[in-house]
Amino acid sequence: MSPMATETAPANPSQSRAATPGLRPGTTEAYLVRTATYASFAVAVTLIVTKFLAWRVTGSVSLLGSLLDSSLDLMASLISLFAVRHALVPADREHRFGHGKAEALAALGQALFVGASAVALLVEAGRRIVLPRYVDAGGWAVAVMALSLVLTVLLVRYQKYVVERTGSLAISADSLHYTTDILINGSILLGLVAVVGLGWTLLDPLLAIAVSIYLFYSAWRIARTSFDHLMDRELDDEVRKDIRAIVLSHKEVRAMHDLRTRSSGMYSFIQLHLELDASLTLLQAHRISDEVERMINAKYPTAEVLIHEDPAGVGEVRATFA
Repeated sequence: MSPMATETAPANPSQSRAATPGLRPGTTEAYLVRTATYASFAVAVTLIVTKFLAWRVTGSVSLLGSLLDSSLDLMASLISLFAVRHALVPADREHRFGHGKAEALAALGQALFVGASAVALLVEAGRRIVLPRYVDAGGWAVAVMALSLVLTVLLVRYQKYVVERTGSLAISADSLHYTTDILINGSILLGLVAVVGLGWTLLDPLLAIAVSIYLFYSAWRIARTSFDHLMDRELDDEVRKDIRAIVLSHKEVRAMHDLRTRSSGMYSFIQLHLELDASLTLLQAHRISDEVERMINAKYPTAEVLIHEDPAGVGEVRATFA
């Protein structure tokens, strides 16, 4: 009954804020999402160049692992860049729910890239354990990893700000990459200091193995979130309970049923059935429905809400879920 909302929603309505406008092209939020992808691309290119030069000089396998990770971050950033551009395209005749799932597909591709880098790093670390090699010119590696750490921290802080404002899944996945990089770069930096200062050559490949394990974990987290969006998984139970409480707080609503929710990239969709007094006119029922929609949008301002009115007390076949 309620018309399509003119605003879009973040992937998780619980993250939305009362003042968050829709993510339409030309808005501040659309600008933030785009600049976050550009920043990610620029940082990835900078780190690849510096890490490659340092790896060629030092031969550090843990630095090679960080180089591989940054290379895949670059590919992931490019995927995010194109996915975000596509996801921000308004709904059209062929895609009336918008193009938000492009972000989930992009995040799934990122997970595959991260998993592939973890495999390559494990292989190289195993070879270096069997055939140990001293890390030459370690000062270069330490300086590069320190630079990587600073740039990554600055990028992640900006990405988290953008995710809070927009709920972008692609930026969230990218931020997870670089949050992982902070831990990776920090551990490698400490490890390289130990290798250079104490001569613990074996620590270098052991750190690379630890990095690869964390990469596998990150890939699994990104893939799981992507599948949830692609398979239209319901929003969190707490969000659903909150929506139900908002609806039932309206004094003219007798009950509600068939609440269904899903996410699509930066968008969320909420649909439900209202049970109203059977004696109400169609115009009165429409008024109540609009009021309930506004109540939901007051808490989740960018959600698209679809409401169907039912006369209270009329039995009907309803789907039940555990």
